[in-house]
Amino acid sequence: MTTSELTQFFLRATESAAIASYHWIGKRDGKAADGAAVEAMRSVFDEVPFDGRVAIGEGERDDAPMLWIGETLGSMQGISTAPSIDIAVDPLECTNHVAMNLPNAMSVLAAGPRNSLLHAPDCYMDKIAGPQLLKNEISLEGTTEYNIESASSGLDKPISDLNVVVMDRPRHKELISDLNQIGVNIHLIGDGDIAASLNAADEKSEIDLLMGIGAAPEGVISATALRGLDATFEGRLVFKNEGHRERAERMIDGDIERIWRRDELCSSEDSLFIASGVCSGRTKGVEELDNGQYSVNSEIIDVKSRSHKFVTSIR
Repeated sequence: MTTSELTQFFLRATESAAIASYHWIGKRDGKAADGAAVEAMRSVFDEVPFDGRVAIGEGERDDAPMLWIGETLGSMQGISTAPSIDIAVDPLECTNHVAMNLPNAMSVLAAGPRNSLLHAPDCYMDKIAGPQLLKNEISLEGTTEYNIESASSGLDKPISDLNVVVMDRPRHKELISDLNQIGVNIHLIGDGDIAASLNAADEKSEIDLLMGIGAAPEGVISATALRGLDATFEGRLVFKNEGHRERAERMIDGDIERIWRRDELCSSEDSLFIASGVCSGRTKGVEELDNGQYSVNSEIIDVKSRSHKFVTSIR
């Protein structure tokens, strides 16, 4: 059984997590929303016919509820004929956005065959993402000025017309200063760099680039999505404490501070990206219907088939 043949199960997992999170929108309790999403997703995974493992997930950095890294999933653990699948997961991306009723909160995962997704701690990752036109044109190896000039040339747009998304964090003070001096349009976001990566990959979007440091699980998930879109993504792990560095050295074979190309973060064509909206943004958020059911909108990218679709389910 291929990863894509499990799409219906993985979609049910993100949809269930999105619905569970929906009940916490605007209630200013991000951890409760996160916990509800985690438990809803885990309960679905318990019934999925696969031998699953969390390769990388969200929650360790912030001591938040999580599907923990290395956790086994599925109803076919230890069965030799079972599909052996790794998951990169964030049951609730943009926890704070749910708490404050802000855009782009979603339940999201990437899935691929065992060892095809980067298996690493929930640390940070420096990232750069852009559309297919910028393949081999931008890189974390280059300076900010180099990447902006390359993007301007590759997209045939004046630097003053380029739109760059950066997370609004103190760690980006120098990056933001450099971008201001270069003269691009900076879009600061509180959270949500998966949606920002997808927008940067979309040539019809006003966003041209994502730059800066975010969470590593979101980097792996974004790389999977952008592989399916044949867009540009690179990441490099960033360690804020020695515990993460030591764990990475045990989990990763080789240079832990290397630049990871898109197809190294997600190394299999048999991979899948699914995101179900909680608060409206890139995808429409959960809507409670008069009959007590819920309308859930999701984005699905199948890497192998290059299928990219938006679907609506009533649950």
